[in-house]
Amino acid sequence: MPALESEFTFRETNPKCRDEGIVNRRILIIDDDRSMCDLLEADLQARDFEVTTHTRPEDALDDLSGREFDVVLTDLKMPRIDGLEVCRQIVGNRPDVPVVVMTAFGSMETAIAAIRAGAYDFVSKPVELDVLALVLNRAIEHRELQEKVRVLSDAVAQAGSFGELLGESPRMQSLFDELSRVADTETSVLIVGESGTGKELVARALHARSRRQSQPFVAINCAALPEALLESELFGHKRGAFTDARSDRPGLFQQADGGTLFLDEVGEIPLALQPKLLRALEERTARPVGDDKEHPFDVRLVAATNRDLESAVEDGRFREDLFFRINVIQIDLPPLRSRGADVLLIAQHFIEQFARRSGREITGLSEAAARRLMDYAWPGNVRELRNAMERSVALTRVDQISVDDLPEKIRVYRRTQLDLGSDDPAQLQTLEEVERRYIEHVLKATGNSRTQAARILGLDRKTLYRKLKQYEGETGE
Repeated sequence: MPALESEFTFRETNPKCRDEGIVNRRILIIDDDRSMCDLLEADLQARDFEVTTHTRPEDALDDLSGREFDVVLTDLKMPRIDGLEVCRQIVGNRPDVPVVVMTAFGSMETAIAAIRAGAYDFVSKPVELDVLALVLNRAIEHRELQEKVRVLSDAVAQAGSFGELLGESPRMQSLFDELSRVADTETSVLIVGESGTGKELVARALHARSRRQSQPFVAINCAALPEALLESELFGHKRGAFTDARSDRPGLFQQADGGTLFLDEVGEIPLALQPKLLRALEERTARPVGDDKEHPFDVRLVAATNRDLESAVEDGRFREDLFFRINVIQIDLPPLRSRGADVLLIAQHFIEQFARRSGREITGLSEAAARRLMDYAWPGNVRELRNAMERSVALTRVDQISVDDLPEKIRVYRRTQLDLGSDDPAQLQTLEEVERRYIEHVLKATGNSRTQAARILGLDRKTLYRKLKQYEGETGE
C-alpha cells in the first residue's frame, strides 16, 4: 500500500502515478478525420499534453487495453463504431479513464446520450481549442481525484487496526503490537492519553480479545460521580445503608464478575476512597456500603486517565500504592497531532461511515481540505476529528469535502512555530529564555504531562519541577 505522506501528495506516494503516467497528461484521440487528428495533436502537444491519435476506433480500443492514458477524446460520428459505443466499451473495461466526446451535433439530446453512455463531458464542433484544453485538464484532474479517493479508501480498508482503533503511523503500529501482547493476559492495564484519543476503545478492544470476552465489560467514569455515589456504584450497598437505599444493590465489581471493569478517569477518584479501592483490588473482595461482609469478585482491571498520575502521587493527590497496583502495564496513547497522515486515514473512515449512514455519495476530501486537517493541532484528538467529519458530511453540497465545509477553527487555523532566534542581534534571546520557551513548548505538546515532558527533555522530574516553580515565581503565578 502506498504510504500516505503528511502533505497528502498523491503524485509522490502512488507508484502507479509515477510509472504509468497519470501526471504525464496522456491523451488518446479518436477521429476518423486524419486532418482533425493532426490539428488537435499539434495544438495539444504545444500545451504539454502527450498525444496519441487513431482514425480507427478498433485500433484505439486495442491501444487503450495495453497502454495507460489519462483521458480519451473521441469523435461522435464515425463508421463501424461510433463515439457512444466507444464510451460504453471504455466504461465497461477501463472505467478509470474519463471520456470526452466531440460532436458536430450539439443538441441537448446528443449531450444527454453521451453522458448516459458514460462520457465525462462533451465539446461541440467546431472545437474551440482553449475550451477543449480546459475540459481535458478538468477530466484529468477528475481522474487523479478518483484515484486519490481509491488509494485512501484502500488504505482505510488495509490499515492496521486493533478493535476500532485505526492507524498506519509507526507509533500506532508499535501500539497495536503492544496491545496484542497484553490483550489475553490477566494483568491490570493503565491507559494514559489526552481526552479524545480513544482510551475506552482500547479498553473494549482488550476485553474483546481476552479470554473474558464472553463475560461482562463494565465501565464507569470516575469523574462523573460525587464520592458517596461513586463508592456505592463501585462496591454496591445494602438496603437502608442511606436514605435512598431501598433495596440491596450489587456494585460494579460484582456486575463485572468474570469480565473486565474499566475505570475511566481513575485519577479523579477522591483520595478518601482510594484506600478502599486498593484493598478491594488486593483482596479481590468488595464490601458494599452498609454491609459487614466481603463479597469476592473476579475481574480484570483496566483503568484510564488523561492526568499525569506520577505528578499526582508526588503532589499527594493520588496514593502511590494504588498507582503501582493499577499501573502494572501502562499503555500510552499518542495524540492525533503526532500521528502524521493517520489524520487523513481516520478522516476518510469517518467520511465513508457518515456518508453511508446518510445515504449520500461523498468520496472524500479535497486536497486543500486535507492539508488543513494535516496542519490543525487537534486538541480534541480523534473525537474532535469525528465531529468535524460528521459536520462536514452533513453540510457539503457536492461529492467531496472542501475547505468551506470544515469547522471555522480548522479553516482559519495557522500552525505556530517555535521561533528561537532572529538574524537581528537586537532581537536575540538569552539561553535561559530559549530554554524556558522550549520547556513550555514540550509541556504543551505532551498535554501538560510533566512525566513525559521530563523524559523528552532528558531531565529528571525534580529538575523539571524546580524549573517550573522558578518560572511560576518569575511570573507571579
